[in-house]
Amino acid sequence: MTVGPREDTDRKTRAHDESVRSDPQEITVFLQELFGARLVAHMAGVGDFKRVHKWVKGEGMSAASESRLRAAYQIAWRLLKHDSPETVRAWFIGMNPQLDYEAPADAIRDDRHRQAMVAAEAFVDGA
Repeated sequence: MTVGPREDTDRKTRAHDESVRSDPQEITVFLQELFGARLVAHMAGVGDFKRVHKWVKGEGMSAASESRLRAAYQIAWRLLKHDSPETVRAWFIGMNPQLDYEAPADAIRDDRHRQAMVAAEAFVDGA
C-alpha cells in the first residue's frame, strides 16, 4: 500500500495522539497483550514482570516507566498500521541497524525514545 505524504503525516500524528490520550493502564494492557509482561517490564526498566500485572489492574507506575511505555505504545501503534503483531514484536526485540544493532526495546528502556522512533520510521519507509 502506498500512502501519500499527507496521509503518512496523519498516521504519525494519530500515533502520537493515541499515546497522549491513553491512560497508563490502557497502555500497559495493550503492550502486555502485544509483547507479554516480561518484555513490557524490560522496556519499562523494572526487573519484576509482576509489576506489569499490577499496572494492568490500575496500580500506579513511576513517571520514568510511564514515559518509556508511552514511547513503546506510540511506536507499536505506528508499526501496527503497516505490519502484523508478530512482525512488530520481532522488530522490537531484533538487532536494528538504525540503532547500531541494538534492539529497539533496549533503546526504549535506556530512554532513547527518539532514536527508537526514527528507527521505526525508517522501517515503515522501507516497507
